[in-house]
Amino acid sequence: MKISDFDYTLPPELIAQYPSEYRDQSRLMVVDRAGRSFQHHRFRDLPQFLSSSDLLILNNTRVIPARLHAHRVGRREKIEVLLLGPVEGDVWEALVRPGKKARPGTRLVFRPDQFEATVLESPPSAVRRLRFEYSGEFWDWIEKVGQTPLPPYIARPPTPEDRERYQTVFASVSGSVAAPTAGLHFTPELLDQISHCKITLHVGYGTFKPVSVETVGEHQMDAEYYEIGSEAATRIVAQQRRDGRLIAVGTTTTRVLEHVFSEHQQIVPSEGWTDLFIRPGFDFGLIQGLITNFHLPRSTLLLLVSAFAGKDLIQACYREAVEREYRFYSYGDAMLIL
Repeated sequence: MKISDFDYTLPPELIAQYPSEYRDQSRLMVVDRAGRSFQHHRFRDLPQFLSSSDLLILNNTRVIPARLHAHRVGRREKIEVLLLGPVEGDVWEALVRPGKKARPGTRLVFRPDQFEATVLESPPSAVRRLRFEYSGEFWDWIEKVGQTPLPPYIARPPTPEDRERYQTVFASVSGSVAAPTAGLHFTPELLDQISHCKITLHVGYGTFKPVSVETVGEHQMDAEYYEIGSEAATRIVAQQRRDGRLIAVGTTTTRVLEHVFSEHQQIVPSEGWTDLFIRPGFDFGLIQGLITNFHLPRSTLLLLVSAFAGKDLIQACYREAVEREYRFYSYGDAMLIL
């Protein structure tokens, strides 16, 4: 299977640069796998396509303001730091650009004498290990100096509005550097109409990692941390016993559920790391429905939805979405696949 089989042409103007005015006003393509058909609606219409016996599973991860700007001691030029995740204590892995200006021992200044970091390692890639030194609380500083880590295809600086809109209304567990974007369309009022539970997967920068190999099976997913609490596990198991549909909100939720199910043959309270790579040919053991956005060509996210709905059907859906000028990617429109 070649990654070139999962390419498509997208006019740049269809890449959403801003969120819709209201979350639930985004468009919703409803896809019927059995009938190989699709309909066009608004996200607020979602309850029409669900029954009282359905259970939605949401990812409650919260995006941290992970993009920081620093300068070297005695220099003025800006250095961008994107936090990737904690290593131990005050040591974090981060993408640093330009990397050549962040050699081991380099002192990065975010706020002089108050919030600084020292570069510990300098591998060939742009990833560095930084040890932070600060007065007060680390997370207070991140909230103060950090910016919303908008994806690279959003070609504008973040605005104050992004602090709220690049975050689901149910986000509660901090740890992601990218939003679980399928959840961005929900409002509290919409959630009140739908049976749901929450799990956690902290989305890493690997979600934007391109598939650089031509043969799909050679790609390696980055591992991401997940947690499934006892309440969610109990509700999911009960849902299976009553033969109700389990509908995953997002590719992140899908990967966690299918990872845990493949390990235990049921959903159990658990935490750990998953690098599950779902691609066509994958045997889904748990979910019967998926809510997701429209994804980048040649991406692991597009491979996942193609595995769930079938490559040909998804290609037809994407052609239709382009023709009808749906909005694509993180701030774009959504699909409900049943």
